[in-house]
Amino acid sequence: MTALPPGSVIGILGSGQLGRMLAIAAARLGLQTHTYSDTSGPAFDVSYKHTLGPYDDTQRISAWANEVDVVTYEFENVPLQAAAAAAALKPVRPGARALEAAQDRLAEKTFIDRLGIPLAPFAAVNSKADLEAAIEKIGTPGILKTRRFGYDGKGQARMARPDQAQWALDEIGNAPAILEGFVKFECEVSVIVARGLDGATQFYDIPLNTHVDGILATSTVPGPLPPNQVDRARDIARRIADELDYVGILTVELFYAGEDAGSPLVVNEIAPRVHNSGHWTIDACASCQFDNHIRAIAGWPIAPTTRHSDAEMTNLIGHAANDWPELARETSTCIHLYGKRDARPGRKMGHVTRLKPLTT
Repeated sequence: MTALPPGSVIGILGSGQLGRMLAIAAARLGLQTHTYSDTSGPAFDVSYKHTLGPYDDTQRISAWANEVDVVTYEFENVPLQAAAAAAALKPVRPGARALEAAQDRLAEKTFIDRLGIPLAPFAAVNSKADLEAAIEKIGTPGILKTRRFGYDGKGQARMARPDQAQWALDEIGNAPAILEGFVKFECEVSVIVARGLDGATQFYDIPLNTHVDGILATSTVPGPLPPNQVDRARDIARRIADELDYVGILTVELFYAGEDAGSPLVVNEIAPRVHNSGHWTIDACASCQFDNHIRAIAGWPIAPTTRHSDAEMTNLIGHAANDWPELARETSTCIHLYGKRDARPGRKMGHVTRLKPLTT
């Protein structure tokens, strides 16, 4: 295994804010980035080079891949044919198995269930008859979710009663879906694990995550999990990463149901990429999630993930980013704006991380 030397080129599929922060991290390590996307996004502003083109243009993807040394991606819905075209020429890290698992909620749930890891009850839904059978099996309340593409609360319909079946199907556009049963939980947390080419792993502290309207609002460390549940959560993430032979940052979102629950930790979903709930690591750790993702895919050793400060990361959604003059006056507040021009409602425009002295 040979590590890529400084001056090598990291290829990034996707031009959003995660790609932007990956490109900045690569630059800190003396690596260049060449971003490919079907839309011009904030990653283009900071990349050494960028290519604009459709993801289904495999010839263009191949030409792009020939100009880089390794390929990664900033979102899990990169078309598999694009990743395959790149993989025919250069290493793609994380690999296709992670993409396949994360792109389809049914495949994701089936994969995790096969590992014996606790999940909310679920069933495949391809028709109203399927949904009615799933409701009979799982009951309500429940959440009907599209199998593909939904994020930040999109592609979901919360069902309180069985007679809402047709409404829920209409709400998600009658797309192939899964029905998930509700899990009673005390809070939501996420495990962010860095796994290298050699299989070595490092874990960041596990934050408490709060959501508003299905969108992550804050991530706070230290989180609320007791030490034995921290160990259990990390073991879950390690098992998933090992099974996928994963390289890079993997995020596992979990519900914490309490110490006395039959299954104290229940997996909500996985994300094969750097994650919004790990943005606090940029300012509260010597090596953040973006640094370690670049290190891992480039074959470098994983850096220590220890935290030097307590932190609360707050997303700046829509017009909240317009408060930057006031935020800039706050002490111990780190501002990250993504360079997006249009502050639409529900759009992540940036984030701030408020630091405090380390307590635990």
